[in-house]
Amino acid sequence: MTPPRTQQIPVVVLAGFLGSGKTTLLNHLLRNRAGTRIGVIVNDFGAIEIDAMTVAGQVGSTVSLGNGCLCCAVDASELDTFLETLTRPSAGLDLIVIEASGLAEPQELVRMLLASENPHILYGGLVEVVDAAEFDGTRERHPEIDRHLAVADLVVLNKTDRVGEAEQERLRATVAELSGPAAVISAVHGRIDPELLFDPALRPDGEEKARQLTFEDLLREEGDGDHGDHLHAVYESADFTSDVPMDPRRFIAFLDSRPEGLYRIKGFADFGAGDRDNKYALHAVGRFLRFVPQPWARGEQRLTQLVMIGAGIDTEALRAGLTGCRAEPLENPEPSRTSADGLDTPEAERAMWGVLRYVQQAPEPEGVPMDVEEAAAEA
Repeated sequence: MTPPRTQQIPVVVLAGFLGSGKTTLLNHLLRNRAGTRIGVIVNDFGAIEIDAMTVAGQVGSTVSLGNGCLCCAVDASELDTFLETLTRPSAGLDLIVIEASGLAEPQELVRMLLASENPHILYGGLVEVVDAAEFDGTRERHPEIDRHLAVADLVVLNKTDRVGEAEQERLRATVAELSGPAAVISAVHGRIDPELLFDPALRPDGEEKARQLTFEDLLREEGDGDHGDHLHAVYESADFTSDVPMDPRRFIAFLDSRPEGLYRIKGFADFGAGDRDNKYALHAVGRFLRFVPQPWARGEQRLTQLVMIGAGIDTEALRAGLTGCRAEPLENPEPSRTSADGLDTPEAERAMWGVLRYVQQAPEPEGVPMDVEEAAAEA
């Protein structure tokens, strides 16, 4: 019997106008997934290198790729149906990517995901791919690109090998102005490090101890062309560990004002007296923030452990900011107060209210944190 799914699957929206290179980027992710099982929702099978991925079988409009991934051809009205299919435990997927072209406006897809009642998905960010060589022309033909960039969480400035250094700096400045706090990274041939979008599973396909080499394995052995040596150079990451619990108010203030270019934050937070029974798994991508309380395991060391990923970020400043979020012992703890309903409300529990704003309730009718909803509405 298939065990029940306990973790939500991130859903990444991949957008970009014709010729920007988003399909090239998608194929790159499929070839460099490192064991991660990816579900892909696209309009047209022809856009994905199905033959190269080795088709194992086709049922209806779903293609099963030989590397353990799935590919679906849908329109916007079918999106919820296919998300339901792809999130079934039997599919065993770790990530879902929606290629936005032809489906809907990217911000509408984001709204649909954030408002979805599917309990198995988690918003994984809007990635907008931009053609550096044709950006000005694209903007003239499609002025709506400004609106798309305004709600993007990550902007990939692609084909930078086709523009000079000065032009690239001008484009980065323009894109950064349009995209606000989004991380902006440069790429050639859509080659970005997959760890920007997901955590490689690094596991074999299936349960057998020995398995046949996949197309992905062969590519990795061959070095995957001449461009595979510098994937980590396009972003920065910083880790933070503390054995002192985090102050909930300070931590939320830090997260609410996180700097531009900080794309993802992942890990666990210990809030000490605020909730002694649970650690809080943290998932932040762009403007989206979600906490998931999880019981501490017996004997588990109580730590806050975070990893921050972005472009152009000051890693030392981020660590210093998080260090300042650690709780300080109170010399004269404030006594419990009585709330309006007559219940005792300790100060530590009141301090958790800001965190609980970002804990998904069941059921969650909207599922849209205010900052993301407002950003989409303003776009």
